Amino acid sequence: MKNEAKILSREAMAQERARLRAAGRRLVFTNGAFDILHAGHVTYLQFAREQGDALCVGLNSDASVKRYKGDRRPVNGQADRALVLAALACVDYVVIFDEDEPKELIAAVVPDVLVKGADWAHYVSGRDIVEAHGGKVVLAEMVAGRSTTNVIKRIVEVYGGASSA
Repeated sequence: MKNEAKILSREAMAQERARLRAAGRRLVFTNGAFDILHAGHVTYLQFAREQGDALCVGLNSDASVKRYKGDRRPVNGQADRALVLAALACVDYVVIFDEDEPKELIAAVVPDVLVKGADWAHYVSGRDIVEAHGGKVVLAEMVAGRSTTNVIKRIVEVYGGASSA
């Protein structure tokens, strides 16, 4: 499957979800900005994929990333971020969403498993939807010291420039 074929609209993903359900396959969902891909992201996505038969990544649009991370982010645009995610063997589908949180996308897809980083244990968007349909939420441990903010800080230290991420 070409990487572009893995990048679906919300509607196409809902149709794919129906196909997976009919085949008895468990769909896992996670989401994030995945701005500058690093080892923490890859470890997290591999863990998420291990929770079921297929992994759908809800990718924050450029506009939604700007709303919660500020005007300097994302560093990479949504088309590039989606293409990089789709190239990973552990990622089966990528769906870009524009809302501040993925609740509407989760409602459209209704995954069997919802994975979120343990740093979000206090609030998992879509938990109520997944659990109401018999699914479960799994919290993933974070990889210490691995974050996009840390990558940006290191680049600034090495190459100079604005220090704010």
